[in-house]
Amino acid sequence: MQNDLKVFAGRSNPELAQAICRQLGIPLGKSETSRFANDNQFVRILENVREQDAFVVQTGSPPVDSSLVELLLMVDALHHASARRITAVMPYYHFVRSDKKDEPRISIAARLVADLLEAAGTSRVLTMTLHSPQTQGFFRIPVDQLSAAPIICRHFEDDSVKDAVAVAPDAGSAKRAGVFAERLRIPLAIADKRRVGHQDKAQIIRIVGEVDNKHILIFDDEIATGTSLIELTDHLVRNHKVKSLRAAATHGVLTGNAVDRIAESPLEEVIITDTIALPSSKHADKIKVLSVAPLFAQAIKSINTGESVSALFT
Repeated sequence: MQNDLKVFAGRSNPELAQAICRQLGIPLGKSETSRFANDNQFVRILENVREQDAFVVQTGSPPVDSSLVELLLMVDALHHASARRITAVMPYYHFVRSDKKDEPRISIAARLVADLLEAAGTSRVLTMTLHSPQTQGFFRIPVDQLSAAPIICRHFEDDSVKDAVAVAPDAGSAKRAGVFAERLRIPLAIADKRRVGHQDKAQIIRIVGEVDNKHILIFDDEIATGTSLIELTDHLVRNHKVKSLRAAATHGVLTGNAVDRIAESPLEEVIITDTIALPSSKHADKIKVLSVAPLFAQAIKSINTGESVSALFT
């Protein structure tokens, strides 16, 4: 471990930042964030960072716009304090789903975030499970994308699930779910979602793959409202004889009444990670949180020491 390593945290997920520092065996860097009477954010770094290798842990959790501004201010403060290199550690990338122009006259916000980070003085970005891997192409600086698959699969391996099949919620997530299926050495099935007639909402027509008399493991990148997840579980229960239903996602966004939907669903367990802090109001018996701190700590150590991080990508 190099002596020039400093890890700082914004206010979005300080618990994850502390866990990363415990894994690295270093104290969390000292900084403060406050607001002036006019509602402007104020950020100050409280220790010397000249020629240091600085990492800022800030995830895209609500309020997302405030979280992003705080990240930009921290990067700018470190830049003007003469940090040698500044890495933005973004476990859940801000505005990650706004990655394409799929409607007229809209902003491609994920690209704008990339431009803002570079303009603020970010040298590198470390993130996890982007909604679209092509988002990395928005940057002209290095971007490392980690995967939570090793940690999530280890959980299911410990449970020794037999007769299991991985299920992708739609064709777009098939490649992502396939990573889990390959690691667990189980088959992959895909939900065939299509628009029927003039309906605005896509419906699940069938499941491509064998799911009868199987333990179902549904894999996706995130759970937001939970609507698609519950729709898939209801379809499986209505149309197939499944032994059990469980789901896993890297990012537990869990907006609206997603927790209630999960609690009332036939799902036995939902696995998420701590890329987004889970407030006490969203705790539920069916929801289990796994920590990705060890993965981020290893990646930070590798970046700091100039070692390869490619082994952590899958």
